[in-house]
Parts: sequence; C-alpha cells; structure tokens
Amino acid sequence: MRKAFLMLTAGLLSLPAMGHAQNWRTVTMSRQADGVDPVDVKVKYGAGRFKVRPTDDGLLYRMQLRYDEDAFEPVAEYGRGRLELGVDNLRRSINIGRNRSGGEMDLLLGRGIPMDLKMEFGAVRADVDLGGLSLTDLSLSTGASESTIDVSRLNGSRLGTARFEVGAAEFTLRHLGNLNADRIEVDAGVGEVTLWFNGDWQRDAEVSLNMGLGSLELRFPEGLGVRLRKDSFLTSLDSEGMVKRGDYYYSLDWDDAERRVTIDLDAAFGSVRVLWVR
Repeated sequence: MRKAFLMLTAGLLSLPAMGHAQNWRTVTMSRQADGVDPVDVKVKYGAGRFKVRPTDDGLLYRMQLRYDEDAFEPVAEYGRGRLELGVDNLRRSINIGRNRSGGEMDLLLGRGIPMDLKMEFGAVRADVDLGGLSLTDLSLSTGASESTIDVSRLNGSRLGTARFEVGAAEFTLRHLGNLNADRIEVDAGVGEVTLWFNGDWQRDAEVSLNMGLGSLELRFPEGLGVRLRKDSFLTSLDSEGMVKRGDYYYSLDWDDAERRVTIDLDAAFGSVRVLWVR
C-alpha cells in the first residue's frame, strides 16, 4: 500500500514547463444498458473534481467531462463485458500550480446491472454515492484526495470483499452496512479517516483496518454488536462504550446483538476514537 501511494504521489507532483494555456472542453458520453449481463467497470481519474451517482434511467453509464484538451483525452471503451471510463494524460506530468483550475468528471452508473467496479483517482475532491448499485466486487483506490464515499442504499448483490486503499487523504466512508459485504478492508496511509458503520447489515461481517499515520474515527450505530482487536501499542484508543475481554474490546450489547461486526485494527501511529450514534 505504501509503495502504491508513493508512486501515485510522485507522478502527480512532477511539474511541467510553466506557461501552458488551458484549452477547456466539455463532452458528454453515454450508453444504454444491454440487459442485465455482468460488467467489469474500471474508472480512472487523475486530478480535479470527481462525482459518481447511481441512475435508474436505463443507462449503463453517462459521463460528463470538463478537461484541458491539450493535456488530456477522454476514455470511454466498452466491449465483451468490460467498460473503461475516465481520462488519459497526454503529458508525463500534471501542472498543479495555483493558477491552474482542475477538471471535472460527473459519472452516472446504472442500477440493476451486476458490476465488478474498480475506481482509481488521484488528487481529487471526490463525492461518490454507490447506493443501490448491484456491486459483485468493489475496489477503490485514492491518492492525495479529499473523498466522501456513501452507500446510501443497500447494494443489490452480495459482495465477497470490498477494498478501499487510501493515500494521504481526508476520507469519509458512510453506510458500510449497505455494502452487503462479507468482508471490508480499509488500508490508509496518512490523514484523517472516518468510517460510519450504519446501514442495513444483512449478516455478520469482518472488517480489516490498517492505518499508517493519522486519526481514525469509528462511528457505530446503537444496536450493532462490535468486537475490536487493536494490534498496536503506539496508537491511542478511545474505546467509549466498549469493555475489554482478553485481546478484544466488545460493545456492551455484543452477546445480544442481532448483527455483529468483528474488526481487526492495525495502526502504526496516531489516534483511534470510537463514537456511538443513533
């Protein structure tokens, strides 16, 4: 995880020659859904504003891009059950100086279509809602970003493992229960991470959290059974509403909870705070 983050950050911080004028262009691309056959979807976006929403309009996708046509070109390729969306960088580096404004990507993805979804984005402000999609696999990777990920409605398919890899970021993930996943993995580098465990948990689940340097806030809804193991003596843990038994911290209602989540936490430096919310 650290190696991948360093490679991405190095690429984003390479500076080109100064003085390039930006030639902005806006395009919209879309495709109707071809039934309900499974689709492998890969979304890649480097820098700017990034927004994803679900749609019930019979579309596989609709993408609107605002980009500098001298530096980027849009990507929208579909065939044999594979969809690739985003932009390609025509240069080896990205100018991120104060006088350059970022591009924008607004993406709609169709509900009711089984999707293996992979998203990669770099220096972006991301606002992503995956609510009500039919995700059969999910992998999300961020660079130096400010990202809010929400699963506002229950995922229409059962997920094996949902994976989130977070670089130097401010990262918020809401409604984890709506992922409909057996296992959730969050691997974070440096920054502030907030995880909301609300949502409609369909079964007991396992969660793996790896945190480098920063703060981690875990927000649990009342009534969810939580068991947490912390594998680090250098990270402080504010375990409000939990009691320690052996190697684990347990929520007070663990024994009687209808749904239970077991969390394996490995944190290097920083702080972990537990909050209970209604």
